Amino acid sequence: MFTSAASSIVVNFNSVSKVFHAVDVETHAISNVSFEIARGEYLAFCGPSGCGKSTLLSLIGLLDVPTAGRYQFEGINVASKSRRERASIRNARVGFVFQSFNLLPDLSVVQNVELPLIFQGTASEERRERALRLLDAVGMLNRKNHFPAQLSGGQQQRVAVARALVTEPALVLADEPTGNLDSTNGKEIMKLLADANAAGATVCLVTHDVRYLQCATRQLHLFDGQLASTSSSA
Repeated sequence: MFTSAASSIVVNFNSVSKVFHAVDVETHAISNVSFEIARGEYLAFCGPSGCGKSTLLSLIGLLDVPTAGRYQFEGINVASKSRRERASIRNARVGFVFQSFNLLPDLSVVQNVELPLIFQGTASEERRERALRLLDAVGMLNRKNHFPAQLSGGQQQRVAVARALVTEPALVLADEPTGNLDSTNGKEIMKLLADANAAGATVCLVTHDVRYLQCATRQLHLFDGQLASTSSSA
């Protein structure tokens, strides 16, 4: 189901730092961080609020570029690409699941899931078939014509997972995907991510919820923008 590239390494951070500048203020969000994410891995970033998790995910997802260091995504030097080129790579190769769902309110469920395929120029018949297949996989096929406001939080996040997977991305980034959900819906969303990983997707999770760390095979612990430690699930 999920696409593959020649390299076994999807993400390679080499001494990456990210500094934000404001008036008379310099914030070091990420400092000298190095790690790799292998194809098919399930990795979790964890740590207290403000430790740099969301900044790190923004860099991994090509929404931003490092201030210093080198980031290679599937062997591509991210800093060498223009904003438009990064957007093209991101749309084709990265799927996002956000805490706030980020569904478009004026589009139906199936139209929301189709949206990344529209940006890719996928033919209408194929994108509808793929969207319906993913909605079926996340148990939302019977809601395909509903709008986001007609869905519960757990249902909206299921749709968001389907949207993230519909392009068969090299990497799925989940930023606190259970943060706005109760424990039952949170477990269901984590199962969907685990199922996607089992089907071949590389998954990178950001969470401060220790209940979900064991879902990942490896955890990277951040503190004050630095990589404090690495651990693996039994």
